[in-house]
Amino acid sequence: MPRLLVLLALLGGLLAIGGPANADDHRVVRVGTEGVYPPFTYRDQDTNELTGFDIDVTKAIAREAGWDLQFVEAPFDSLFPALDSRRIDVIANQVTITPEREARYLFSTPYTYSRGVIVTRRDTNDITSLADLKGKTVAETASSNWAQVAKEAGAKIAYVQDFGPGVQLLIQGRVDAIVNDNIAVLDYLATSGNQQVKIAGDAGDEELKQALAFRKSDPELQAEADTAIATLTADGTLARISERYFGADVTVPGSTEEVSVKASDSRTTWEVVKDTAGPMFAGLLKGNIPLTIFSFLFGMVLAIAAALARLSSIRVLDWIARAYISIIRGTPLVVQLFIVFYGLPQIGIEFDPYPAAIIALSLNVGGYAAEVVRGSILSVPRGQYEAATVIGMDYWQSMRRIILPQAARIAVPPLGNTLLALIKDSALASLVLVPELFREAQITAAATTDYLPLYTMAALYFWVVCYLVSLAQGPLERRLSRYAT
Repeated sequence: MPRLLVLLALLGGLLAIGGPANADDHRVVRVGTEGVYPPFTYRDQDTNELTGFDIDVTKAIAREAGWDLQFVEAPFDSLFPALDSRRIDVIANQVTITPEREARYLFSTPYTYSRGVIVTRRDTNDITSLADLKGKTVAETASSNWAQVAKEAGAKIAYVQDFGPGVQLLIQGRVDAIVNDNIAVLDYLATSGNQQVKIAGDAGDEELKQALAFRKSDPELQAEADTAIATLTADGTLARISERYFGADVTVPGSTEEVSVKASDSRTTWEVVKDTAGPMFAGLLKGNIPLTIFSFLFGMVLAIAAALARLSSIRVLDWIARAYISIIRGTPLVVQLFIVFYGLPQIGIEFDPYPAAIIALSLNVGGYAAEVVRGSILSVPRGQYEAATVIGMDYWQSMRRIILPQAARIAVPPLGNTLLALIKDSALASLVLVPELFREAQITAAATTDYLPLYTMAALYFWVVCYLVSLAQGPLERRLSRYAT
């Protein structure tokens, strides 16, 4: 019982860590960005620091407005939920202004003007305009404006996490085209040297406007950004930033035809793998391993409690445990993560990324491990209960000293599988803004297009950790075998 109290106290301490930044006290402005969308937002190949056109523009705005910036990297489809749930204060990620978005969010003065292009395989000649996309399959991120453009053209959408994986689907023939920003496409072609795809035509004649996105409840931040952008436009700062990246001033209308984009990453594949190995290992140590340890410990507390409740003669406890196990095992882990991190803030319950990930993962472990624990307890011969009763032990004493030690020996192999699954499931934590191993691989792969070597290295890291855990399982089983009857 004291150990249980210590674990619960530790969980309480984790939940108390951090809290949303208070812009009123220190003018801290949390900026959400992908970090995988060169040349707008990506990691510098030499320093691994966040850089790009949008990053430099946002930093310039912050200097002028007096903001203290804190960048938060996340997949694009997570940025708007993060803004809605007050995890971030602004999105700086080439967000195109659309009527649908204007209905929900505030936008700064536009700082980029671009146009859409259609990308196809090199040997495709029957797609050159939006009209040709009718009935075709197009790869797009779910919350991008390009998905809506393609959908309105009559295309079927295959949803991907970012531009790079979409290109891979295009090359493999799984989709017919991609619609995206001309500057992003030019950067991809310059960086990858890919000769298998081409810009087949323009996605309409409309020139698109990109800006910072704010919540409707933050008009002051929007006003400060607009004032800063006006000053930076007047003194030429925005133009100089644009010239550095594109060789043209894309901060004014009508300049997209003159854009010249250089490769955002020029390293060889070996250099990319070598440079990324360190950040991936750091992501493993800071993200995956702590999440696994805490989630497994708290999950086992929940599992034992749920198992005992299922075995209890008190009907209410049995019903509660059954409902908990059914809900956890009947819903995807990614949905559970999103409910805890993005959903609960809408009813006033907020957790920082690490505690939110630990809560969701712990609940998931508890739901699956509860039946393992219950089955293991039921596998202990009935005579063990009777013997404990004969020598004067009550229910809790017999459980702690006789039944659970024997059940633990039976439960170790299946619980070992649960632990291994948890190690791999921790890769989903990046969706709720937790930096971890696989996210580092995704960031570099998006900038360099070296998907196979980087994802293979990520798989190798996970395999090594799982292998070490499997090695440790053998001695544990032998140690617990002393409880065998």
